[in-house]
Amino acid sequence: MTSLNHYLSEKRSAVLAREALIEAGNAGPNALQARVSAEGRSGVRRIRIRDHQVISDSPPDFAGYNLGPSSPELQLGVLGSCVTHIFLIQAAHRQVPIDSLEVEVSGKIDPRGGRPGHEQIPIWPHDIAYVVHLDSPASDEEVKTLFDAVEASCPILNLLKNPQEIRAEIRHNRTQAQESRAGVEDAIA
Repeated sequence: MTSLNHYLSEKRSAVLAREALIEAGNAGPNALQARVSAEGRSGVRRIRIRDHQVISDSPPDFAGYNLGPSSPELQLGVLGSCVTHIFLIQAAHRQVPIDSLEVEVSGKIDPRGGRPGHEQIPIWPHDIAYVVHLDSPASDEEVKTLFDAVEASCPILNLLKNPQEIRAEIRHNRTQAQESRAGVEDAIA
């Protein structure tokens, strides 16, 4: 079995270089962007981030084709990915050896959420939990310190724990079909 320790030494170099930029005042905010489009005929959501692409879909019982994870499932995956990455960053920074690392994330989403008689059930993923499976020769104290550092610094974990207000707007472009329909409605009136 290969361990993560070789990678952690490379990660440590990157972490220290990034910290040096921050301390020198040469680092600032990074703009993040994702673009999502719905595909015709299937409704599959194509998520584009930088040069990467992820497909999101629904299961068949929600008019999907099961071609990819649903948005709530992706959210759990994003949380697990971020927690895993921050574990690697913090382990590299603290020089805590890790042989293997896996993060298991679970949650619930209830289709009855918010409907009459079920107003107390959230419409969003809830009962979210994660379990870290860590193989390491480190002491219990080192692992606890590592875990606390991850909990304090994981961006997605902290976003979910401390949500922020999200700005939104809609930019509506009338299509020819809409204009034809509007013309017919005007003629009838």
